[in-house]
Amino acid sequence: MTMFRTVPAKLHDCHQHGAGSGAELFVVEGDSASKAVVRARNPVTQAVLPMQGKPMNAYKAGKSAVKRNELYRALVDSIGLGWDAEQDLPSIRYDRVVMLFDPDADGIHCGALLSMFFYRFMRPLLESGRISVARAPLYEFSSPDTDDRLHAYNEDHYQRIRSALDAKGMRYSAQRYRGLASMNESALISTCLDPKTRTLHGLAVADAEAAIRIFCGVKV
Repeated sequence: MTMFRTVPAKLHDCHQHGAGSGAELFVVEGDSASKAVVRARNPVTQAVLPMQGKPMNAYKAGKSAVKRNELYRALVDSIGLGWDAEQDLPSIRYDRVVMLFDPDADGIHCGALLSMFFYRFMRPLLESGRISVARAPLYEFSSPDTDDRLHAYNEDHYQRIRSALDAKGMRYSAQRYRGLASMNESALISTCLDPKTRTLHGLAVADAEAAIRIFCGVKV
């Protein structure tokens, strides 16, 4: 296990650290989401860091302002790599950083802003393929005819599942989640936390550049 000097006050850390440890840092929206994820996580390998509000636009802001920002300082301290050229990947505290936000417009915006931060200030980490996005579902379908649960990730997906269930003549009910804090624990684990059942999407340099074009109007 590796140690580091500063423990951010908001970080719910895990027990294992270091490259090859399997440790993951989940970055989530706010305290309510953080509490839900902390209850459901594996405390041995999964740490949780909540944001407070939308992150600063780190692509447009001055470097000194970004480095004074509470969220970004906590993120850099948690990951343990330092800023810019100071980064030394073998000293990383987690094998993976996972962005886990609500499946709504605010969540998409938070993810885009965070990707721009990684692009500008933690490029070696971004290029290493260690940053991923976990997509939380928008709906859960349940049926008295089966123990299985189905999850829809957007409105179109929701309508397609409904049509398929109707075509089979199945009885079902659907619950819309208001965010991570409203998800039941089993759904949160299976869709976002458990490496055996979740689906992660790797964040690439091209994804961050797309966010910069959309949100900053700059072609990079």
